[in-house]
Amino acid sequence: MQRTYPHGVTSWIDLEAPDIEVARGFYGQLFGWSFTEAMPPGAPGSYLIASLGGRDVAGIAPAPDGGEAAWNTYVAVDDADATAAAVAAAGGTIVAPPEDAGQAGRAATCRDPFGAEFRLWQAGRRLGAQSTNAPGTWNFSDLHTPDVPAALAFYRPLFGWEADDMQGPLMLRVPGYGDHLESTVDPDIRKRQEFAPPGFADVIGRIAPTAPGEAPHWHVIFTVEDREQAVTAAERLGATVLNTAETPWTRTALLRDPQGAEFTASQFAPSQ
Repeated sequence: MQRTYPHGVTSWIDLEAPDIEVARGFYGQLFGWSFTEAMPPGAPGSYLIASLGGRDVAGIAPAPDGGEAAWNTYVAVDDADATAAAVAAAGGTIVAPPEDAGQAGRAATCRDPFGAEFRLWQAGRRLGAQSTNAPGTWNFSDLHTPDVPAALAFYRPLFGWEADDMQGPLMLRVPGYGDHLESTVDPDIRKRQEFAPPGFADVIGRIAPTAPGEAPHWHVIFTVEDREQAVTAAERLGATVLNTAETPWTRTALLRDPQGAEFTASQFAPSQ
């Protein structure tokens, strides 16, 4: 059974990089990804689908001319056109209007009122990430924003998000998402997460205030088996370690890849 994503759930990530071959080499070695070209023969451009264990995990595309390397986060929507119109009506900006990506789906690029860019994905044949939360795959995307209450007021009507304090940054939930997972691809989710706070099965990301000098953005987190091994490998491959941190649940490292895209490597390491 393929994994599907209800409206409002973060569903896909991709990297825009000045040199996709450099990105392929770095992430392929760091996470063990393999790649296939999604663009049909003879079509202009490139879009690499990264997979792990035969399951799609992320995409890599060329950055626009002069663009910097950055990870993008997509939110699943039932209707990209209707949601894009709602984004604009709520004070956001439509950077790229809804457009079909062949038969894969329909996408739009938006910015929230504070400038954090995010993307809408109305799934066609490409449903979203098919493997998550395992070592070498996407864990969560976090919104870093200068005004948490105002950001929630913008996103909540669009995607139905709720925000809860679960012993750390506010967790973003789509009510009922855990039920969806339990009835489809993850029947053991409740048993596996019996230690977690109520509602954790519905979590799709986090929201936190920006640090001084930090621009609003959506930040991508990957699960790793061992933080120190991931840091050692990333440095060997040309990445920069910006900081490391520990929480009651994780050991993390904030990394900058060789072309400047930032992401976090997170090891699940509960202290209790």
